[in-house]
Amino acid sequence: MAHVQKVVLGLAVVARAAGTFTKLQTPTPTVRTFSRSQPLSQNVPEALWNLGRLNHVAIAVPDLQIARSFYRNMLGAQVSEVVPVPEHGVSVVFVELGNTKLELLHPLGDESPIESFLKKNKAGGMHHICIEVDDIEAAVTDLKQKKIRILSEKAKIGAHGKPVIFLHPKDCGGVLVELEQA
Repeated sequence: MAHVQKVVLGLAVVARAAGTFTKLQTPTPTVRTFSRSQPLSQNVPEALWNLGRLNHVAIAVPDLQIARSFYRNMLGAQVSEVVPVPEHGVSVVFVELGNTKLELLHPLGDESPIESFLKKNKAGGMHHICIEVDDIEAAVTDLKQKKIRILSEKAKIGAHGKPVIFLHPKDCGGVLVELEQA
């Protein structure tokens, strides 16, 4: 220990002489522990529903076959066939990423919300994110009480065959958020 102190003191003298710093500071180790059994904030009320994992990021594309080929052939991703989802006015290709998916969206019909998105964004771009919830009906009720705008009266069946709702981007930091029943 005495040898270590001499080395440290010697470094402090050299540093002082070089004008680098005037005081030797030894870092104090910080120990941080996390417990999943304790909530992060004691002021958060018990929720009737809970957010789950990120299900997908949706990207609107002007040409679904070109986008599908890019992810499959250039990036080596596993991609699905084109899946038409007429109740949402889109055709979809799923790109598997291991921990989540990309959902490539293309308009299906003139009334598609993706059609209007692509008119404003000719090259395409990120359209929405989708987060799973454990109780979509409770989420709808709770979010309506909190004055979060939902873009449909009730949940619809989405591209994965599960109920989904969309939250208005102006209420979600500028991001269109889809909630999907887990």
